[in-house]
Amino acid sequence: MDNRRFPPWLKRPLAHEGRQGQVSGVIAECRLNTVCAEAKCPNRGECFSKGSAAFLILGPVCTRNCAFCGVASGAPNPIIDTNEGTRLAEAACRMGLNHVVITSVTRDDLPDGGAAVFADAVSSVRDKIPEATIEVLIPDFQGSTDSLKTVLDSRPNVLNHNMETVSRLYPQIRPQAAYGRSLELIKRAADDGRSIVKSGIMVGLGETPDEVYELMRDLRSAGCGVITVGQYLRPSAEQTPVAEFITPEQFNKYQEIALNIGFTKAFCGPYVRSSYRADEFL
Repeated sequence: MDNRRFPPWLKRPLAHEGRQGQVSGVIAECRLNTVCAEAKCPNRGECFSKGSAAFLILGPVCTRNCAFCGVASGAPNPIIDTNEGTRLAEAACRMGLNHVVITSVTRDDLPDGGAAVFADAVSSVRDKIPEATIEVLIPDFQGSTDSLKTVLDSRPNVLNHNMETVSRLYPQIRPQAAYGRSLELIKRAADDGRSIVKSGIMVGLGETPDEVYELMRDLRSAGCGVITVGQYLRPSAEQTPVAEFITPEQFNKYQEIALNIGFTKAFCGPYVRSSYRADEFL
C-alpha cells in the first residue's frame, strides 16, 4: 500500500534512530529473528528505537500462507535449533527488557508445533532475567491440547493467540486456520487460569463493525481478558489489499465496547499490534 494514499491519521513522522543500531546489533550477534522485521511491521522503527523487539522463534519460514502476513511461507528447516532459547534470553538481557515477547511462525511440520521450543525459551528467560514478565504469542498447534499444556506449564505471564479476523473472512484470510479451533485454544488457556489470556485482530479487511462486535463477544465468552484491535496495512503487493481505512472514531468505539462487555484491557487504534507496547498493560 502506497503511503501517499494513507488518510491523515495514518501519517506519522519517522522514528528517531535512538537504540535501533544497538537492537539490530544484538539480534544479529545472537542470530535471532524478530517478527518486527520478518512481518514488515510498521512499528519496527519506533520499537527498535526504544530498545524493544518481539522475538520470532522456530525460524523465519511459516508452513502456512495467510493472506495478510508478510512472513515468508514454504518448507522450513526441519532441524530445530536447540540453543535458540539461550540466545534469546541473552539478547533480552543485553537489551534490558523487562517484558519479553516471544512468538513464532506456524510449524505444522513439527509433531508438537514447536511447543517445546516455546517452553524452553520461556524457561531460559526466567533463568536469565527472573524479574522479567514473559508474553508468548502462539499459533493454534492444530488444536493440540498437549502442545498448549506444554506452553502453559512453562508459566508465561501472558498467553496470546490472535484471532486475526472475523469468522466470515477465515476462508479468504486464514485458509489453513479455523475460527472455532482458535476460540477453543483461548478457552482452554483461560480455563487453565495460570496466564493472562490475550488476543488480537486486524480491521480493514472487509469486515463489518457488527462482525467485530460478535468476535469480541466470542472472545469474552471464551475467557479472553485482553484484546488488541489494529488497522490492517498491506506488507507488500503479495498480500491482500486493504479494504478500508478505519477511522480513529471507530477505533474509539471498538475500545469502548470491548471494555463495556468485560475485557480487562483493550488497546484499539490504527497502529496497534498484538505485541506493540505490550509491556504497558501489565
